Amino acid sequence: MTASDSRNLIERARRLGPPYFDPYPVVLASASGCWVTDDQGRRYLDLLAGFSTLNLGHGHPRIVAALKRQAERLALPSRVFFHQPLVELAERLTGLTGLGRMIPLNTGTEAVDTALKLVRRWGYRHKQIPDGRAEVIVCDRNYHGRSLGVISASDSASRRAQFGPFLPGFRIVPFGDAAAFEAAIGPQTAAFLVEPVQAEAGVRVPPPDYLPAIRRICRRHNVLLVFDEIQVSLGRTGRLFCFENWNARPDVLLLGKSLGGGLYPVSAIVGERQAMEVLEPGDHGSTFGGNALACAVAVEALDVLVEERLAERAAELGSYLLDRLRALDSPAIVAVRGLGLMVGLELAPGVRPRGVCERLIDVGLLCHTADERVIRLSPPLIITRDELDVAVERIAGVLAQLEVPAGL
Repeated sequence: MTASDSRNLIERARRLGPPYFDPYPVVLASASGCWVTDDQGRRYLDLLAGFSTLNLGHGHPRIVAALKRQAERLALPSRVFFHQPLVELAERLTGLTGLGRMIPLNTGTEAVDTALKLVRRWGYRHKQIPDGRAEVIVCDRNYHGRSLGVISASDSASRRAQFGPFLPGFRIVPFGDAAAFEAAIGPQTAAFLVEPVQAEAGVRVPPPDYLPAIRRICRRHNVLLVFDEIQVSLGRTGRLFCFENWNARPDVLLLGKSLGGGLYPVSAIVGERQAMEVLEPGDHGSTFGGNALACAVAVEALDVLVEERLAERAAELGSYLLDRLRALDSPAIVAVRGLGLMVGLELAPGVRPRGVCERLIDVGLLCHTADERVIRLSPPLIITRDELDVAVERIAGVLAQLEVPAGL
């Protein structure tokens, strides 16, 4: 494409496409590994990885081969029949997590919505909560998706504005405060839904004793503990599952994004049998959830993660990246935080993260904001140390050119 062709394509997309996205003016054309190429032939190091969807990078050959192999055999059978890839995925996920059953779905939001149905039903059947009164506790600044049911649990004014009336039955407590969580528990509390690390809120990592404490509190009060690991799981934070960083296993675990190997939308709920078996035939369903193509891709993605030891790689390279970023002498940086290869750069007041991301695009880095003052760095787990060095050097160069307002 010529530059004029690119501008024309961007204009058509803005005129005809969904109005709720505001993409950067870059037309991506191809990708491989950690690198993306635009329609003008410029290459970019991908530090966003599709919001952790591309943990295995772009076009991992084993995932591509698995998708092609399954597409030629059986892609979308009806869920009223059995097929082998679904059983294999259930065996992989229950075996890796130690949890008893799996519900296969398509997207992260769908997994959260389904989990809300699940925990409410569990509360009525196993805690004798009066019908229609079950409550779910969530955290401030949470991000569990954007469906109407899910934003009912949000405290974000922008995500809720003029979308009501909302689903009732949620209590919001401060993230990282176990005492506040326990104080909020009442006789109608069915579950606690929480992200072990809050990615969208600016890569907020909880205190080290937080998850073990809420695990104990949930057991003490007979409350289901639900971890939303859709964005922070499958190697991203240096362990296969994020909760393993604190040895605090949930009753119900929500997975998605990179479960599809960067090629196909796949999500899943994995949970203890008592919780999962409250749903009976006819209570729930999904036309595409658990289709053979999705399951085959997810099985291969899990095998690649384990066999290539990508969680261990994320732990090692994540520590290296954090050390290098913390060593930068820049007044534009207020804090650097993260876990594994999920890193947040908090910028000084008055420095616009979107503008910094635009400058980083100019020097060949793709990233995006998280929260109002944070740039998130979440590259594919296959990234090399040399590629991280390239990223840090270019970030340092951009930050050195910024004018940081004084006295804010």
